[in-house]
Amino acid sequence: MTNKQIRQKYGKYVLPNYSKTGIAFVRGSGSWLWDADGNKYLDFFPGWGVNGLGHCHPKVVSAIREQAGRLLHVANNYDHPWQADLAEKISKASFGGLVYFCNSGAEAIESAIKLARRWGNAEGRYEVIAMKNSFHGRTLAAVTATGQDKYHEGFAPLVDGFSHVPFNDLEAVRGAITAKTAAILVEPIQGEGGIHAATPEFMKGLRNLCDQRRLLLILDEVQTGMGRTGKMFCYQHYGIQPDVMTLAKSLGGGVPIGAMVADRKLNNVLVPGTHATTFGGGALVTRAGLAVFDVIRKGKLVQRAARMGDYLKKRLERMAGKYLVIHEIRGKGLMVGVELAHPGKEIVAECLKRKLLINCTQEKVLRIMPALTVTSSELDQGLEILEGVLAVT
Repeated sequence: MTNKQIRQKYGKYVLPNYSKTGIAFVRGSGSWLWDADGNKYLDFFPGWGVNGLGHCHPKVVSAIREQAGRLLHVANNYDHPWQADLAEKISKASFGGLVYFCNSGAEAIESAIKLARRWGNAEGRYEVIAMKNSFHGRTLAAVTATGQDKYHEGFAPLVDGFSHVPFNDLEAVRGAITAKTAAILVEPIQGEGGIHAATPEFMKGLRNLCDQRRLLLILDEVQTGMGRTGKMFCYQHYGIQPDVMTLAKSLGGGVPIGAMVADRKLNNVLVPGTHATTFGGGALVTRAGLAVFDVIRKGKLVQRAARMGDYLKKRLERMAGKYLVIHEIRGKGLMVGVELAHPGKEIVAECLKRKLLINCTQEKVLRIMPALTVTSSELDQGLEILEGVLAVT
């Protein structure tokens, strides 16, 4: 089928809850995609960050193929070695916590919210303080935690027990704490919010505040985790540890998986019967996650993300010196935002015409998040396309 034929079938049979480009991709390899008409695209925003190792990394594909012929799924009241092994990898790479597996970032956030509420339940503590301009997912509690009104429209009444304060404003957080507060939820870098990183003072202040007031610090690392920012997990830039961390996106190398990591002091909160998911932590997806960890370690991709991120930002800074439309460049590692002086929708559309995939969030922020395996040559190619677009817009 062609792009047009596939789009027509979508129009007949798929719920139209996504904005569409009219392009249907049929094959991917590394930082490249091919559509149904045979066109080749350079992908600098692979799957909203899901394809952190690029499309169809051969090690991940090999692991999935082998596992598909051995065991796909068993119920979670039985054990299997791949879930145990992946939990060990996550725990040892982070803060030594216990891992709960689910299927997406939103589910991981829901799990963290339920954990916080159950933890504080005996004392009547259930409120969660989240940040303005944040994004935590599309399920009802996750979208309530999201600090952007546009995601709330049409879904009232929202879930009770959430408040929102300005990001990087420790005094605002302090002032929002009540006798009912159980947890503080924050992204180390606000992705959908425009690539705004938490300051060291804010992150350390949150940790101290949670310790002083006996609150749980929940870090949403769904987008920042797995090496994206030049550390395996973004909190490691700040010299602190969370009580709870959520993961998803690139954890599975392209297959749907989410995880919540909880400090061992919380091991008796979600006991049998309190929380579960049918598909979470299945054999296929955890085997893929193990392959992701193996590729990251053997390829030294965390260090590579830091190095390539520096290269990317330096190239963009040189570009900013030539084009006044670029207002600011920010981010960590290979999670970079380019804030423009005017809306970026047309720039994204023109880049797409020239076979480069990028994203625009918050109307004026170009979001560039290439695969950790991207080469300097591929970065150069993509930035040449972007510069060509900036020169004529």
